[in-house]
Amino acid sequence: MENFLAFPIEQIPFVVISLVIAFTIHEFAHAYVAYKFGDPTAKNQGRLTLSPLAHLDPFGTLLLIIAGFGWARPVPVNRYFFKNPRLAGILVSVAGPLSNFALSFIGAVIWYLLMRFNMQGIGGGFLFEFFNMFITLNLLLFLFNLLPFPPLDGYRIIEDLAPPNIRAKMTEYESWGIFIFLVMVITPLDRYIIHPIFNTGIPFFMGIIDAVLSVLIL
Repeated sequence: MENFLAFPIEQIPFVVISLVIAFTIHEFAHAYVAYKFGDPTAKNQGRLTLSPLAHLDPFGTLLLIIAGFGWARPVPVNRYFFKNPRLAGILVSVAGPLSNFALSFIGAVIWYLLMRFNMQGIGGGFLFEFFNMFITLNLLLFLFNLLPFPPLDGYRIIEDLAPPNIRAKMTEYESWGIFIFLVMVITPLDRYIIHPIFNTGIPFFMGIIDAVLSVLIL
């Protein structure tokens, strides 16, 4: 069965718990920032909540476990409620990925504390395995969502930064961008485009977290 899964079967519980937390906080962050900037759309649809049931997409979560990529239910955002749509749009978009980076940092803090107090033996290393997975998956989601392809947050950030004429062109060709993105993710091209980003980005940001925590904790 492991041949059909993106993760070893013994790690699936860690993956599921990590993704439930990561997806929930990510979508809540979008909803919360949008609400703070005056958009009640997500709140009115019951998305301004920390309940995973409001945010998880069953198929998207299952696909991530099987194929290594997936999604949660996107938070609805109505830009017409924003006084400054471009600034608010950028902050709403960046809130999701930053929430995943924050979660990875929190996970690393706990991991360091476990090391500092010599608690490696707890549960036969259960906590260490879980937090390793938790940190890695949240960094992966942080980087993945910043990729500049629709419908990811990175694309929305670029879209709001672009001048109106460029933004109009981006909207016009957005469906092609989604198609190109899917081709890169679900074909062997991911080994040459997506994987190198993760293989470089995750150690880089983990190094930043390590450097900060080595000063704060150790």
